[in-house]
Formats: sequence, C-alpha cells, structure tokens
Amino acid sequence: MEQTASVNADPVQRPDSAARCTLWRNWAAFWLLGLCNNFAYVVMLSAAHDILKKQESGNATASSSVTLAVDFQGGNSSNSSRYDCNPVSTAAVLLADILPTLVIKLFAPFVIHKLPYGFRVLFCVFMAATSFLLVSFSSAVWMSILVVIFASFSAGLGELSFLSLSVFFSRGVLGGWGSGTGGAGVAGALLYSGLTQAGLSPQVTLLIMLVVPLGMLISYFFLLVPPPSLPQWTNREAQYVAVGSEERRRLMDGPEEDEQDKSRPEDTTGPLTFTERLHIIKGLLKFVFPLGLVYFAEYFINQGLMELLYFPNFFLSHAEQYRWYQTLYQVGVLVSRSSLCCVKIRKLWTLSLLQVVNAVLLLFAVRYLFLPSAWLVFVIILYEGLLGGAAYVNTFYFISKETEDRQREFAMAAASVGDSLGIALAGLAAFPVHRYFCSL
Repeated sequence: MEQTASVNADPVQRPDSAARCTLWRNWAAFWLLGLCNNFAYVVMLSAAHDILKKQESGNATASSSVTLAVDFQGGNSSNSSRYDCNPVSTAAVLLADILPTLVIKLFAPFVIHKLPYGFRVLFCVFMAATSFLLVSFSSAVWMSILVVIFASFSAGLGELSFLSLSVFFSRGVLGGWGSGTGGAGVAGALLYSGLTQAGLSPQVTLLIMLVVPLGMLISYFFLLVPPPSLPQWTNREAQYVAVGSEERRRLMDGPEEDEQDKSRPEDTTGPLTFTERLHIIKGLLKFVFPLGLVYFAEYFINQGLMELLYFPNFFLSHAEQYRWYQTLYQVGVLVSRSSLCCVKIRKLWTLSLLQVVNAVLLLFAVRYLFLPSAWLVFVIILYEGLLGGAAYVNTFYFISKETEDRQREFAMAAASVGDSLGIALAGLAAFPVHRYFCSL
C-alpha cells in the first residue's frame, strides 16, 4: 500500500510542479516585457532634455525645445503669473510623445496579424535600442525629436503586440503585464535620475540602459514558455482553424469559469474579415470609452493642471513639487496595476466618473486656490494614479474574459487605442487651459 501510494503521488506532483513553474515563468516574463516596453518611453524626455542642454548655441529652436522639459529641471522663465508658468505647456511634450503611439494603435491591429510575434519583438527591441543610441549621440534638435518618435513607436507596437500575445497564456499574465508597465514609470525615473546624480553623464547613462531592450529580448525568447499554438515565426492566418480553441480556453480560464464559458458560441471558421473586425470594434466601445475617459481626465490633470498646482510657501520648490506629483502618480499606477490578483473591478464607468471628479476638483482648485497645502494635492494625485492603473488593467482583463476565442487576439490589440486616444485629446485640451491660467 505504501509503495503504491508513492507511485501514484509522483505523476500527480510532477505536472503540478511543472505547471506552477510555467505559470510563474510566464508571469515574470510578461512583467519584464511590460517594464522593458515602457521603460525607454519613460526616460526619453528627461534624457532628451539633458542632451538638448548641451546642444544649445543661442539657437532659438534649441532654446524653445529646452523649455518643454517635463521635469522642470531648469527654472521657469520669468513671468508675472501667480502660477509661475512655463512659457509652453508640458502638453506640447505629451503630444510629441503620444501621437506616434496613437497612429500605430489605430491602424496596426488591422494588419499586424500578418507579422509573426517573433519579428514584432525583434522590431520593438531594435527601435528601443536605436532610440537610446540616437539620444546618446545626438548632436541636433531634429535627432532628439526623432528619438521621441522612435521610443513612442516602439512602445505603441509593443503594447498592442504583447496584449494580443497574452491570449495564448493564462489570463494571470495580464496582472504581470500591468504591474510591469506600472513599474516602468517609477523605475525609469529613479534609475535615470540616480545614475546621472551619481556623476555619470547622460550619454553614458543611456548607453548603460541598452540593457533594457536586451532584457526584452531575453524575457521573450528565453524566459517565456510559448504554447505550440503561438505563431512565433510563421504567419498563422491561413492555419487559424487549426488553433485548438479548447486548449486556449483552458489556458485562459480558471476552473471556476468553465461552466460559464460553455455557453459561449463556438466560431473558428477562419481568419477575421475586415467587416468582422469592425463589428468587434463596435462591441469594444463599452470598454474603450471608459478607458479613454479615465485617461483623458488623468492626463488633463497631469499635463494641464499639475504644473499649475504650485504652493509658494511650501518647503519644496516648484520644480520639486512637480517631481513629487509625478512620482506619486507613478506609484499609484504601479500599485493599482499590480492589484489584479487581489481585486477585479467590472464597473469601469465608475472609475471614469471618479477620475472626472478628480479633474473637475483640481480645475477649480487651480482657479480659486482653495486647497490649503501641497500635502492634500499629494494624496489626490496618488489616488488619481490608483484610478488610472485600475482602469487599465481591469479593462483588458474583462476584454480577455468576455470576448470569444476567435476574436480575442484582435480585440486586445484594438482596445489598446483607448488610453492613447484619451491622452492625445487631453494634450489638446490642456493648451487653452494653460494659456488661460498663465494670463491671469
């Protein structure tokens, strides 16, 4: 009896142990992919600002570019406004960042399926590495602008590709992806600032950061455990019917979801047509609109109001207050994007409305100056980051859960436009707001 028990136990333990190891490897791989994908995008503005400072030669174009620095590393130009305004809103930088990402997210989902995932990852790695090299050795303003475009393009293509890739794995990897993207904001800012303050030049710091695209390469090709159905190097469009939808569903859904999923209609008749893709987009609007509204309100605060929330009698300078606003925002995003394993929020419109309330409150606070201290703003900004991160990760979790197997890969890519669209609109809306308040 004793011997029989041990023989029976071994086969049960081995697959469980192997499955757990695979789950953790995939979760860690998606965490690193999220971190590496957004990392270059996060540090580019600070780096470009430092490089541009070295390019100044009394040239009006260079001088104008330097004033766009998001970090407020230089002092504000003298002005008579009570808000201690920069001459140009930081929304200008936001638009330069987000427009390439928005363009690729609008059009790529219709054609990107023709490019295998392996090639997509290699392209993202190449673009990210090129952006680090270009900004490190740039000697002209146009090269620094090109850097921002490359980093933005890489981040946009990477985001929609990795969100689509997640449908081939357990739904838990979305938690890893969300946490990694949230961590990129905090890690990117801290690492770049730490290395430069330690005495390294911006050029050397950026060359060191070439390990980030290398990390993406290692995470995807060596840490991730791809299932047989993943189209790594070949175009699977013609073989779509051969995809084991039952196998994919078992990967995506936990045991508690099996009964619910039995009611889903089965349709694996081939690749999606253009008409079907448009129909899927129509169904995604219930997710895209709330996500876009959250990010519109969020970045309206970040790029339109945050630089105006200045407390002259606080112990931190204007520049330091702004940096802390940005840091606390990134911390909030990191915490909430990492929360999927603990809490899931289906009512996405609630998050949208709460974020709009935040934006309205801070808009009136800027106009009427009724907030007593920067400490209260710190709390509101942290809360703002929590709402934004929760909206992002829950949106894609429920798209993955509620979309049919055949449509899921396209749906995840197409829905990624929601946050970028909201951010772009926020950048446009921030310009007149900045101009109005700075004229007071």
